[in-house]
Amino acid sequence: MRTSRKGSVEMPAFMRQLVKETEKRVSSFFKGGRGGAAEGEHPADGEREEVIPSPYLDRPVLDKLTEEGCARWGLTYALGSMQGWRANMEDFHNCVPQLGGELADWSFFAVFDGHAGNTAAQYCSQHLLGQILTTGGMGPEDNPERVRGAINEGFLQTDKHLHSTARREGWERGGTTVVAALISPYYIYFANCGDSRAVLCRSGQVCFSTEDHKPYSPLEKERIENAGGSVSIQRINGSLAVSRALGDFSYKGAENRTPTEQMVSPEPEVCVVERSPADEFLVLACDGVWDTISNEDLCAFIHNRLSVCTDLRDVCTQVIDLCLYKGSLDNISIILLCFPGAPQLSSEALHQEAELEDLLESKVAEIYDELCIRGEEPDLLSVLTVLASTDIPGLPPGGGIQSKRNCIISAYYQQRESHTPTLPNGLGGS
Repeated sequence: MRTSRKGSVEMPAFMRQLVKETEKRVSSFFKGGRGGAAEGEHPADGEREEVIPSPYLDRPVLDKLTEEGCARWGLTYALGSMQGWRANMEDFHNCVPQLGGELADWSFFAVFDGHAGNTAAQYCSQHLLGQILTTGGMGPEDNPERVRGAINEGFLQTDKHLHSTARREGWERGGTTVVAALISPYYIYFANCGDSRAVLCRSGQVCFSTEDHKPYSPLEKERIENAGGSVSIQRINGSLAVSRALGDFSYKGAENRTPTEQMVSPEPEVCVVERSPADEFLVLACDGVWDTISNEDLCAFIHNRLSVCTDLRDVCTQVIDLCLYKGSLDNISIILLCFPGAPQLSSEALHQEAELEDLLESKVAEIYDELCIRGEEPDLLSVLTVLASTDIPGLPPGGGIQSKRNCIISAYYQQRESHTPTLPNGLGGS
C-alpha cells in the first residue's frame, strides 16, 4: 500500500496472511524444540507432564489501539499500541496535552510497561499524575528543582499507595516500568523508572535519551547486593530483568532500608532539558520497541515518515509494524509528540516514496516470475527472502526493507492473483 497516496498504512489482512505463512515455523520455535510432543501427537498415559503456560501466543494479536490529540500551544501527539506475540496486554499509557488551570500550557505523557500482570501498570497510569500534582511543586514559576522534586515524590507516593492497595486486595506480585515526559513552556522534564525509554530529536539528530535501569549496571547492582539480592543471568535473583519499577513488592522487603535502597527502587531518574525551537519530536516507548531498534535508527525513521505522512497515528502504526517485522515478541507501545519544528509533508519526499514503491512492486514481479520459471513455489517467504538480499535504493532511513513489508506483501498478492488461472463461466465450483 502506498503511504504517499493513501491515508492509512495499516493492512491487517495482508499482515495476517504473512502470519499464516510463517506461523508453523514460529510455533515450532515456541512449542516444539522444548522436548514436548509434536503437534498432533499425544504422550502415552502416565507420561503427561505439567504444562507451563507460554507467555507467547501461537499468533500475534495485530489489532492496534491508536489515539491522537493536540495542545493549544502547538504540540500534536499520537499513540499506538499492540499486544503482539504476548499472551496478555500489559501496557498502559496516559496522555494529557493540557493540565488545566495555571498549568494550562503544561503537558504530561507516560508509558507504563507492566510485568507479571497488568494491575500495577493500570493503577499507576490512573494515579501517578495526580500524585505529582498533589505535591504542589509545579507552578507558573517553572522552577526546575521544585518540579524535579515533585516528580520524584509523586513516584514514591504512587508506589506507597500501590502497596497499600495491593495488600488490601490480596496481591503483591507484578510491577511496572514508567517513562514520562512533563512539558512546560520552558523545559521538558523526563522521568524514567525501568527500561522503557524516551528520546528527543532536535535538528534531525538524537538530542537526549533516558538511560535504562538494568540490574547489571554497576550502581544498580551495588544497591541490589547491599539490599541482600544478587544479579545472575542479568536479572535480580535470576528473575526480574529491571532494577527500578513501581510495584514488585517482593523485592522491597529489606529491613532498615529506605524505599530507594531496596533491590527494586521506585525512584525515577529525572532529567531536565531546556526547550529549543529546533526541537522536532519526542518518543516515549516500551522496551518492545527498543529491543529491536536503536535510538538513532528510530529517530531517522520517524523523521523520514513525517515527510510523507500527515497522520501521526499512521507513523506510530508504521513504527509498530517495523518492530514486529524486526522480531519484537513483546507488547509494543509508543507515544509520538511533535513540536512546531517537526518535519512537514514534502512533495519531493512523496515523489521519492512513490518511486520506491513502484520499484518494489516491479522487483516483486520479477522475483515471482523468476521463481515460476525455475519451477519453484513462489510463496511469500521465498519472495521476501530474495528481496531482502537485493540492493534497493531509497529505503526509509532507519527502517530498511522491513519498513516496506506491507507494500511488498500487497504487491505479492497482486502477483498471485494475476497468475491464478481464470475458469470459464459455468465451470467453477458452486
